[in-house]
Amino acid sequence: MPATLYGVGLGPGDPELVTVKAARLIGTADVVAYHCARHGRSVARSIAEPYLRGDQVEEQLVYPVTTEATDHRGGYEGAMEEFYASAAARLMAHLEAGRDVALLAEGDPLFYSSYMHMHKRISERFATVIVPGVTSVSAASAALAMPLVEGDDVLTVLPGTLGRDELTRRLRDPGAAAIMKIGRSFAAVREALKDSGRLDDAYYVERASAATRQVIERAGAVDPATVPYMSLLIIAGPQASGQPGVPASAAPASARATAGQQAAERAPASAGPALSCTDSWPPPLSPPLPPAGRVDVVGLGPAGRDWLTPQAAAVLAAADDIVGYEPYVARVPRNPRQQRHGSDNRVEAQRAELALGPGAARAAGRRGVFR
Repeated sequence: MPATLYGVGLGPGDPELVTVKAARLIGTADVVAYHCARHGRSVARSIAEPYLRGDQVEEQLVYPVTTEATDHRGGYEGAMEEFYASAAARLMAHLEAGRDVALLAEGDPLFYSSYMHMHKRISERFATVIVPGVTSVSAASAALAMPLVEGDDVLTVLPGTLGRDELTRRLRDPGAAAIMKIGRSFAAVREALKDSGRLDDAYYVERASAATRQVIERAGAVDPATVPYMSLLIIAGPQASGQPGVPASAAPASARATAGQQAAERAPASAGPALSCTDSWPPPLSPPLPPAGRVDVVGLGPAGRDWLTPQAAAVLAAADDIVGYEPYVARVPRNPRQQRHGSDNRVEAQRAELALGPGAARAAGRRGVFR
């Protein structure tokens, strides 16, 4: 039976907001894949963890760069294009072998999600199924207990990265708005809200579905230096806010005492440290660059997966070949996509030759790990 790539939406963060279908597919998939930054922590995996079997192959797709500079010869776009091509190849190796893959996506797979980059590269060759998830926009509106759109209200979803002038232009329309990706751009977003006359109508929601860490505030009261990636701004439509045909900012203050405002006036939970793993990236702008083979030397630590450093775990997950002393190779979680080359502890030179020599692994641009 042909294998399938499942794009599994996990919702806004609360494992109880994962759909029944998503939970079932996570539990039955042969391979579970997820994106992560280089620190090794994955928000997507943490949401899905209650539904994992424990014996599944895991593919950790580690971004080579997030917000920092890169010395990649193709710049940021080149680094990301090379990463997406490599990640897609890893997943297709499983699909070609008949293994179903569940690729986890925070929120919804087709809503500012990295799943889309895999879908574009894989869907022409393999069957794909999209499992929608609850978006952060819905979760934020629910956290505010505030109707978002009603009747003829129009909802506009805006990335905070658009820039102050463009955001101001779009926010001058009196409809509802959700502003995403505000972490590093919040100062400019707040100025756009002010310029458009919508600042008093905007609510800031952080970690919308995390009851103990949820933060709700008026947008004007938020310190830009404290805004994490997992946050957004919500403006209700005029009909939903009780003022049909009138921008909320033009209504009397008493008419704008919505449930959301009451929620904002309650003492919010204190925000914890920002969660920095993200499923959202700009589309690649440059053509793929040819892969380059490499060898990484990895220390496995004293025992098991839990003792690996995030960097070691990422290198092991990305490798095509595992080379080393047989008992050490046996400690690396099995991945049928990878080739394992275990040997006796008296053949160090042969192992080094296998890892470093001009064989097929290097010639094909493959990546190996030497233990």
